Order: sequence, then structure tokens, then C-alpha cells
Amino acid sequence: MSKKDIDLLNERAATAEKEILSLKLQLESLQQSVTADISSDRSKEEFEKLQQENAKLTHRIMILKRTVEMQRNKLDNRMEGLKSADTISILDNLSTVFNKAISAAYPDIVDPPVIVTTSTNSKFGDYQCNSAMPLAQQLSISGTKVPPREVAKKIMSKLEISPIVEKYEIAGAGFINIYVKREFGQSILCNWLSSGQIPPPYVKKKRIIVDFSSPNIAKEMHVGHLRSTIIGDSISRLLEYLGHDVLRLNHVGDWGTQFGMLIAHLQDKFPNYLSTVPPLEDLQVII
Repeated sequence: MSKKDIDLLNERAATAEKEILSLKLQLESLQQSVTADISSDRSKEEFEKLQQENAKLTHRIMILKRTVEMQRNKLDNRMEGLKSADTISILDNLSTVFNKAISAAYPDIVDPPVIVTTSTNSKFGDYQCNSAMPLAQQLSISGTKVPPREVAKKIMSKLEISPIVEKYEIAGAGFINIYVKREFGQSILCNWLSSGQIPPPYVKKKRIIVDFSSPNIAKEMHVGHLRSTIIGDSISRLLEYLGHDVLRLNHVGDWGTQFGMLIAHLQDKFPNYLSTVPPLEDLQVII
């Protein structure tokens, strides 16, 4: 749900509340009319008509109240979901996961070192757990010599599945490389954007022309035209998000010379082209 949808829910709820207030005023007016009708001895038919109108308005108010409550619940649930997603700390989550794994692998070690840091090189994952080396030193002090890489393997065997981790890898002397799921980052980014928490930076508005594939219409099209068109549309979307006035352009003009050459080639090499269609590949040789 986008920020626009959330604003629309708020607007609908506010409109419904105004309508409820208006209907309540109408009810009060009707009740006064009923009292006046009775005192002025109006006909029984008119009195029953007013009672029916009163019942309809009361029912309408009940419906509107339920609508307002439903809209507010939707909005509260949405905002709660955004808050829970945005407050996730990847480092805290990974530290908790590795703390459980290390405690399960080495229950006799009191207060084991849990060292989770961001990776300095994307080749070695997004985060890194460097607990194997200090753990191996502690085990050595207590009389058990275990290579850090074996310590890392034992920690790996105790790791639980995490919703934010794609995979773990052991590297070097015992480093555990951690790769975060791409979908997790995408979902967080989408939540930020849809809730309007990351507004685009201020830039001076410009009118920008984005040229797409602009194919030569005298030739066959190929996958390269699709690629450049997708890139052009992506660039256009980014520029529009920044507030620019974007004009998408796919120029297919200036084709008179190409088709003139094709017609001349047909007359020269395929004089019977009206009855026998030449291969398209042969026509493109001269273009």
C-alpha cells in the first residue's frame, strides 16, 4: 500500500465522520419535527413516514461507524507493519543467531565472544562472523586445541535458518561470510518508499528527453532494442521520481534514404519481386 493509498484511507475516514455528524444533526431535526407533528395533530401517515426516515438514518450511521473503524484498523495494521519492518537491525539479528549457535556448539564457554561485523569486501559476503579465532584461543587456554576453521564448522552446524540470510560460507582461517537475502533488502526499500519515509532529494526541475532504442525500421529488430528500451524506461522512472518532466522518445524517422535504397536494390537484384518475395536477409545486405 503506497502513501497515496494511506492518505486516501484517512480522507475516507474523515469524510465518513463528517457524514455521521451531519446525519446526527438530521436525526435531531427529525425528532424535533416528530414532536412538533404530534403537538400540531398532523396525520398518522406523516408521523409514520418520519419514523421510517429516522430508522433509515440510524442504520446509515451504524454502517458509517463500522466503515470508519475498518479503515482505521487497516491504517493501523499497515503502519504497524511498516514500523516492524523498518526497525529490524540486521546486525542485532545476526548477533542473536550466532550467539545461539555458539552457545549450542560450546555450552561450557561462559560469555562466548560474538563478533559480527559488516564485510569490507562484497566478494566475502555482506557481513562476517569472526568469533572462531577468539573461541579457538579460549579452548586452547582450557587445554583443548582446535583449529579456528574447525570451530567455524561446528558453529555453522548449529546455525538456525534466518529469514534474512541467503547463505553462510567459511573462508580463510575460520571467517564465516554471511550473505543477506536480496528479497529482504528489496522489501525494506519498498516499505520505505511506499510510506514516503525517504523523499527524493531536492533538485531543480528540468524537462529531460530520454532516447530509447530508436530502431532502424528498414532493418529487422533484435534483443538489443529491448535492452535499451528497458534501460531507458528505468532511467525515466528515476528522473520522474526526482520530479523532472520526462519525455520518452523512440525516434524512427529519417527512413527515406533507407527505403529508397531498398527499392533500388529490389529493382536491380530482384526484378520479379512482385511475384517472388526475396529473402529479408538479402535486402539488409546494402543497409
